[in-house]
Amino acid sequence: MIVQCKPIDPVNSLNDQLKKHHIIPRLLKCRPREVIVVLYPCNIVIKSGATLDLPEVIKEPIIRYPSDPEKYYTLIVVDLDMPSKKDYVVWMVGNIRGCDVVPGQTLVPYNNRQGAEGDPVHRIVFLAYQQYLELDFYDQDIPSPGPEGRANFNCAEFARKYALGNPIACNFYLTLWEWRWTPTFPAVENTPLNM
Repeated sequence: MIVQCKPIDPVNSLNDQLKKHHIIPRLLKCRPREVIVVLYPCNIVIKSGATLDLPEVIKEPIIRYPSDPEKYYTLIVVDLDMPSKKDYVVWMVGNIRGCDVVPGQTLVPYNNRQGAEGDPVHRIVFLAYQQYLELDFYDQDIPSPGPEGRANFNCAEFARKYALGNPIACNFYLTLWEWRWTPTFPAVENTPLNM
């Protein structure tokens, strides 16, 4: 007798994790239909709700989500646990054709080094929105790349202004920031040792 286990639906699993970590309803009002695949260097594939160390997520990841190669999308990555308690922008790219983020219009460059501030555990959320057409983003709506500009963002207002609707895909992970003491050693000059 062969017993088959029912496969786990990644979208249902994602939605359970989004509720468990209060991303629904804090950031999202509706359940996303798809999961964004996030791949960091060294083959780190993000599983919804996984906890990662900050050094593992410093570099820009590769992003994949179900998309139409003839349509445009916006990707927004936010940290929900900075001291401002607003949506801190980690990365934002608009006018992405299909899911190839690289040639898209970078609105805010990737920077995920802010984990030392705020709560010890940070929820980093990836959101993909489908655009109705190629957009002209206005400078006043785009956060400046500095910490002050990134810290006062509101995803819902931005999505409403540009008629993005609800995200079509999502994923998230937790970053655990720990204070680590790194020893520093004085520079040693190239002098021969006395023997």
